[in-house]
Amino acid sequence: MTTVRLGTGIGWRPEIADAVEAMPGVDWVEVVAENVCPGHLPASLLRLRERGATVVPHGVSLGLGGAGRPDERRLTALAERAAALGSPLVTEHIAFVRAGGPLTASPGIEAGHLLPVPRTRDALDVLCENVRIAQDALPVPLAVENIAALFSWPGEEMTEGQFLYELADRTGVRLLIDVANLHTNHVNRGEDPAEALAALPLEAVAYVHVAGGFERDGVWHDSHAHPVPRPVLDILTDLASRVSPPGVLLERDEDFPPTAELERELDAIRGAVEAGDRVRGDAAPERVREPAAAGPVAGATRERLALAQTAVLSSLVAGTPVPEGFDRTRMRVQARALAAKRADVVAKVAPELPEILGDGYRPAFLAYAQTRPMTGGYRHDAMAFVEHLLRPGRLDDPRTRRALREWHRDRSGPRPRSHRPTTRLARATRRALLRR
Repeated sequence: MTTVRLGTGIGWRPEIADAVEAMPGVDWVEVVAENVCPGHLPASLLRLRERGATVVPHGVSLGLGGAGRPDERRLTALAERAAALGSPLVTEHIAFVRAGGPLTASPGIEAGHLLPVPRTRDALDVLCENVRIAQDALPVPLAVENIAALFSWPGEEMTEGQFLYELADRTGVRLLIDVANLHTNHVNRGEDPAEALAALPLEAVAYVHVAGGFERDGVWHDSHAHPVPRPVLDILTDLASRVSPPGVLLERDEDFPPTAELERELDAIRGAVEAGDRVRGDAAPERVREPAAAGPVAGATRERLALAQTAVLSSLVAGTPVPEGFDRTRMRVQARALAAKRADVVAKVAPELPEILGDGYRPAFLAYAQTRPMTGGYRHDAMAFVEHLLRPGRLDDPRTRRALREWHRDRSGPRPRSHRPTTRLARATRRALLRR
């Protein structure tokens, strides 16, 4: 498989689209696959493509590490985005994002976040088969990313480096190595980044992610909203001292700083790679070996994994007991983080709800999320939250109840909500009057 040389890139987000277009030295961008529509690509991405910049779609919802087989519709959507963007590869995560369903004879539940798979033989067998299914469905090569985690699974049989090595060896999949996630797992799980890098098949590296975060109470949070810290740049230098990374990309998802600060971070990333280059010399990595043939995964293997993942996810999002062997403190931290993320994303996809509820929005949503797992996307979650609030005895203020009922009716009725400016203005005025 030919390695695509990407260079230095940055994650494309609508909030910084103009800045990214104007930045010198940006060779490529990565876009969250689920946030673009093939038939209506943002003009900024089209201009970047026209000037020769590579655009890579980065999926977040496939759940290749889940017990079930990859959803055909999600694979088709990812393939369509790769074709529309003219991308040389697509990327996803080594994670599970949902559980329950037919394998457990229980309702399906969504995490709304990337959660770690256990590093066991069962989980590896399922992951390898799911990766092969995805590879067969996609028109371009697939690379998969190591994720950050707040908790560890008990009874793991492999280190992260061993797990990634076997995955690449058995499937031929490329690896997207996130050095910020290696740092996160060092702080949260005591795992040595150097040992993970030493175990990797570095010839399989497609590109590298770099991002910032913060530490609170001994837990590192991979926020993508803070500057890249020195330890993450040091891990990047270590990686570059072992192999020349085909591409390196800065991720930033929110709290965007001024353009000059993003450019300084890109310069620091280039400097970290150059420092590794000086140590490495000219040694070439071994060629990626062809994947070995493999038979289908036994249904019992998927069922065992499904039961384990459902128990974990249910404890995080539905208030069921934490399974035996897990660090209960870390699981509580993860549960709070998942609920907070749900609240933040619902506030973005349905910005009228914080307007209607004011300071009461966040506590009301967090209370709702404690025992009500997400069963669909975030828009479905917003609707379910409002339906919960509209039940008898939930709201004392009749004006707030009327505003929420109108909001719900606009989005669930037989006709779509009007997008005419006069109609939007009239409805906004009614909402403002209701809040007085």
